[in-house]
Amino acid sequence: MIMTTRTTSKLDSFPARALWCAFPAALAVFAFAGCSDKNNAQAEAKKTPPAIPVLVAQAVEKRMPLRLHAIGNVETVASVAVKARVDGQIIRAFVRDGQDVAKGALLFQLDPKPYESQLAQAAANLAQTQAQLEYLRGQEERYQELLAQNFVSKEGYAQVASNYHSAEAGVNAAAAAVESARVNLAYTTIRAPIGGRAGKVLLSEGNLVKGNDSVALVVINQISPIYVSFAVPEQHLPDIRANKAKAPMAVEAEIEKGKMVPGKLAFADNTVDASTGTIRLRGLFPNEDKQLWPGQYVDTWITLRDEDNALVVPAQAVQTGPNGPYAYVVKEDSSTEMRPIAVRRTDGEEAVIESGLKAGETVVTDGASRLLPGSRVSVKSAEKTS
Repeated sequence: MIMTTRTTSKLDSFPARALWCAFPAALAVFAFAGCSDKNNAQAEAKKTPPAIPVLVAQAVEKRMPLRLHAIGNVETVASVAVKARVDGQIIRAFVRDGQDVAKGALLFQLDPKPYESQLAQAAANLAQTQAQLEYLRGQEERYQELLAQNFVSKEGYAQVASNYHSAEAGVNAAAAAVESARVNLAYTTIRAPIGGRAGKVLLSEGNLVKGNDSVALVVINQISPIYVSFAVPEQHLPDIRANKAKAPMAVEAEIEKGKMVPGKLAFADNTVDASTGTIRLRGLFPNEDKQLWPGQYVDTWITLRDEDNALVVPAQAVQTGPNGPYAYVVKEDSSTEMRPIAVRRTDGEEAVIESGLKAGETVVTDGASRLLPGSRVSVKSAEKTS
């Protein structure tokens, strides 16, 4: 009979078996605790939203010009429709369409031959009357001597003296005719009465023209200097009159976005337009580079005066809501406050604040559409937020 022997191990004891049974439970507890901490951290992270990147600027006090904006219309200082002053045929045109011409520049040449012959005829008539005058002058002198010796009657002398004075008048008339013929001959050469830009040449070589005809040969517009005409509300008239009397008032015209052309106020109308309640003004611009063009509409500003200690923020910081304008103010803890504000006026890219902000406060200029009151923000550079 075979006997089987069983060796009793220490692990078979009760304490050992209890320890092995408790070990998996401890592992489960530790694993549950680790998962719980991780979930709590994630939940806490979800409760704190990330900071919103924005651009900011500070409200500052500075000297700001008080300017009025209006839509201006560019007008020429002078415009001349060039016409012929005598009849004739155009034998040569020196001007081209759209050409810049100086004052006195040669534009057209009419056929001078008819007027040269008229001048020659007038000069011959003058010479004839001058010769007649010399003869009558000598006769008058002789008759004056004979009258002194009582060899001729007073009536005879009076007749000779009358002929002499009539010849003098004839010489003056002949001289005037010569001058008229000379002027008409000069009119065959047509020159620019002003400097400026020529329009389309309406009559070319070979055409017959009439003196003072209704059709112009060409129209010349002076565009340097040039006017910009605009209107402002009549309530600003006292300021305009007072400041204009002290010094020339600055006027600016914007020919394209951000590009201003400087000028000065040259004229204020003597009547307020009763239908619109505005006063018509006119600014004078050197326009040496010819950026302003007749008939063009431009944004125009006139500076009334400078305002000291104006509270200014970028215009982008001003938002508009159902209750009016507002701005987001960034606090020291990087949270935001939606602040109602009153805007006095906007000048280009800057807004002058009447109330609601203080100098030194930080306002959001870009990214406000993503904010709510109390949102946390982080200030980023323009390159990162663009």
